[in-house]
Amino acid sequence: MSTPFYVSPQQAMADRAEYARKGIARGRSLVVLQYADGIVFVGENPSRALHKFSEIYDRIGFAAAGKYNEYENLRIGGVRYADLRGYTYDRDDVTARGLANVYAQTLGTIFSSSAEKPYEVELVVAEVGESPDGDQIYRLPHDGSIVDEHGSVAVGGNAEQISGYLDQRHRDGMTLAEALKLAVQALSRDTNGSEREIPAERLEVAVLDRTRPQKRKFKRIVGGQLSRLLESGTGEVSLEGEGEGDGEGE
Repeated sequence: MSTPFYVSPQQAMADRAEYARKGIARGRSLVVLQYADGIVFVGENPSRALHKFSEIYDRIGFAAAGKYNEYENLRIGGVRYADLRGYTYDRDDVTARGLANVYAQTLGTIFSSSAEKPYEVELVVAEVGESPDGDQIYRLPHDGSIVDEHGSVAVGGNAEQISGYLDQRHRDGMTLAEALKLAVQALSRDTNGSEREIPAERLEVAVLDRTRPQKRKFKRIVGGQLSRLLESGTGEVSLEGEGEGDGEGE
C-alpha cells in the first residue's frame, strides 16, 4: 500500500496564491485614480464588447483584472446584491464598503476551498462621495483580503511597477484630463522601463463623476470625447451629452 502524498496547509495555500497571481499577471493592467470631480477608471482593452469597468449602483463602480468569465460572474452577483439591498432598505444603504465585504467573503471562500481552483481575478470597488474626502476605493486580491486605497491603485499585469509610478506623480485636485494622461503614461511603461504608445481606440475609460445631476454617476468616455481629453491641457471638456450609456444593470 502506497503512502499518501502529504502537502502542508501552508504550502497548499502558497501554491494556490502563486497560481492565482500568475493568472492575474498575464492580463493587461488597469488603474483607478481620484481626480477633483470624481474617480476615473483607465485600462488598455482592445475589445469593445468585453468591459473591464462597469456600474454596480448609483455611485459605485467596479473594475477587474484577470479571467473575464470569473470576474463577470462576480460583477453580476454584485449588481444583484446592490439591487436587492437598495430595494429592501434604501438606496443610500448600498455602499462600496458593504459590496467589498460581500466580494471578500466570496473570494475568500473560493480561495480556501480545496474542491475548486482559486479565482484568477483582482477587483477594485470604488464609490464617489459628495466631496473628495468621501471617495472610497477598495482593492480585493484573489484571496479575499480588502485593501483600502487612497489616490490611485493599479491591478493586473505589472501593477507593482505602475503603482510606484503613480504614487510618485499623482496629486490631489487633478483635472480629469491630467489624471487621464497620468494613467495612460503609467500604463504605457513596459517592465523594462521603455515606453510605448497606446492609441485612444485601445483604451477603455469610465468615470464616477460627482458633478452629474442624476443619481447615477457612472459614465463611459469614448470616441471624440476621449480624444479631446487626451489632447486637452486643462481638462475643460464637458462630460455631458456624449459617451456611452451610464452603466449596465442586470
